[in-house]
Amino acid sequence: MARLPDHIFIVDDDLCYGCGACIALCPVDALTLEGLLAIVDEPKCTHCEHCIPSCPVFALEIVPEVSA
Repeated sequence: MARLPDHIFIVDDDLCYGCGACIALCPVDALTLEGLLAIVDEPKCTHCEHCIPSCPVFALEIVPEVSA
């Protein structure tokens, strides 16, 4: 899957508790664990969505990018 134009991958830091289920599923290693929070390297992310179903608390999503 190609990156979605004008979209970004986000981790909801209010929901994520650092279980790491998403980390191993990322084919481009765009996700890392820092403390108890998954962190995404957004420019590296391909928006493939492999990690999203692995999250037990639904903290991962791809959303339209909001311009400031």
